[in-house]
Amino acid sequence: MAIMRMSAQSLARVDTAFPGGRISLALSEQYRHQFGTEASAGEQRSWNRSLPVIAQDLIDAGLPKVEVLMEHRLPLTSKRIDVILAGTGHDGGDRYVIVELKQWSEAELFEDDPELVLVPGLGPEPKLHPSLQARGYRDYLADFVEGLRPEAVESIAYLHNAQDGDVFDLFDLPDDDRSRLFTGSRRSALIDYLRSRFAPEPGAGAADRLETARIRPSKQLLDHAAEELKNRDQFVLLEEQRTAFELVLHLVKKSWSADNKEVVVITGGPGSGKSVIALTLLARLAEENYAALHATGSRSFTETMRKHVARGSTRLKSLFKYFNSFMKADRNGLDVLICDEAHRIRETSANRFTKQENRTGRLQIDELMSAARVPVFLLDEHQVVRPGEIGTVADIEAYAELKGFKVHQVDLADQFRCGGSTLYEEWVLRLLDLEPGGPTPWEGDDQFEVGVAGTPWELETRLAARLHEGYSSRMAAGYCWKWSDPTKDLTLIPDVVVDDWSRPWNVKGDRSVGDAPPASLWASREGGFGQVGCVYTAQGFEYDYNGVIIGPDLVYRDGRFVTDRSASKDPALTRKTTDAEADRLIRNTYKVLLTRGLRGTLLYSTDPETQEFLTSLIRARSITV
Repeated sequence: MAIMRMSAQSLARVDTAFPGGRISLALSEQYRHQFGTEASAGEQRSWNRSLPVIAQDLIDAGLPKVEVLMEHRLPLTSKRIDVILAGTGHDGGDRYVIVELKQWSEAELFEDDPELVLVPGLGPEPKLHPSLQARGYRDYLADFVEGLRPEAVESIAYLHNAQDGDVFDLFDLPDDDRSRLFTGSRRSALIDYLRSRFAPEPGAGAADRLETARIRPSKQLLDHAAEELKNRDQFVLLEEQRTAFELVLHLVKKSWSADNKEVVVITGGPGSGKSVIALTLLARLAEENYAALHATGSRSFTETMRKHVARGSTRLKSLFKYFNSFMKADRNGLDVLICDEAHRIRETSANRFTKQENRTGRLQIDELMSAARVPVFLLDEHQVVRPGEIGTVADIEAYAELKGFKVHQVDLADQFRCGGSTLYEEWVLRLLDLEPGGPTPWEGDDQFEVGVAGTPWELETRLAARLHEGYSSRMAAGYCWKWSDPTKDLTLIPDVVVDDWSRPWNVKGDRSVGDAPPASLWASREGGFGQVGCVYTAQGFEYDYNGVIIGPDLVYRDGRFVTDRSASKDPALTRKTTDAEADRLIRNTYKVLLTRGLRGTLLYSTDPETQEFLTSLIRARSITV
């Protein structure tokens, strides 16, 4: 859906109706209406300088009735296309051109890489070549808008302020059969291009059909995904994992013949194979041309799926979404929606950027259930770590019952993380009072190592030794220290301080800081060992050896572990969070942190009494972590 659309002729009239050509006045009003916030000054300047140019180009091409869709949102994402031109082709069919508008007056290749460019005035970091940006939008539209013929959609990058000589390097990236690069020097060529694509007919009908089309993965995308996923490492599904997999396949076929909806809930602890099932399902469903998507509520988890599972394939990345992507999804537009890490489901998808008219209070679980004939929820109830997360079996079953949907539940009893040690997970659950019985001594398990470090220095040294042996190792901690932004010279601040030992938290954002990887890759990319991970970064991931610093928010007193919310720095624990909720969330946080290791876990507590108690529980076993 575009923020605003009108014919080229109308757009030109709006522009001339204001002194200085302030098209941004009209567009900003619509932006405010849709998003409930103001467009940035940079966006408004871009609208004022670029939109009148493309409008005039269309008029000079004799195409005043071509429809201009401005700031068109890509389906199921928050990304927006600068402009889509919608009109009638010379064959009488609908025709669309994606336009990526750039105000750049000069640019050059980044280190002779034809896909990356440096732009003076926009900082030292490279930008994606604008032609590739436009092609990505083009292919995404063709992959998700039902009925849209790929050959009817083309893309251009238009650097209207630049002359060829100032961006000469950018032409090293060859055009493909449906994409072109134009500059101000090539305006006459652009006008000829537009005339060759569009007939001088009204484009409103084509624009209407684009904006009202059903959104779902196309057959072409599913064929591509099936082929790509086949080339990834294949996983073997065992017992309950295979049961869950076959159940979903059975229900999706049944849903078409019986025209009904059934819900699948797959529960299991860390490493029980939930995500393996999710990815295997996605591959098989794509192979059989069922419309399926994968979604999570975790930015780190989704971005890691995109970077590793969909490595090298932009189109495959588009199958991995967020829970809040389905606010306006068509009812049963998908055959299957695989909701991984479903314990991250929130009450609603609305956030501060959601426009007022969409703040309906609609439950996120309703959006997810409505989007597919067979919604699949994979979850671990003990991993709910934020207020407002409601992904429990009871919540899902209650809502499905309210809607009259049958629920099938599969419990994954076997443990694959923690070395397959059910003993260790049970020990952790009792330690944290998440299951009855209270803490017990660690009697040992040949498949998993557990130890207590005497100091943070010892914890880091022992984990580093494992790292040097070729194993993956990470340190994580409870959210008991502030989390500072990097300094101006891009240095991470060592916020996690214990006596004379200090280390920084992992990077906050999506870009590396020095040798430290972005947050979503902290657990998997080289360079992550030097920082301390928090629960929001570690959740959903695994590494061979796991070091956990237990902060003052969880201490041992009078025979049991108790929580102290005042010691937590987690901004998610607001005044609205009750003490009972905070207690549960802190315990679940440490449950997540303590179960990231595949081969072993090393603990350290900042509280002396707690440290002594942990040592007494594990002392009986010789530990080599």
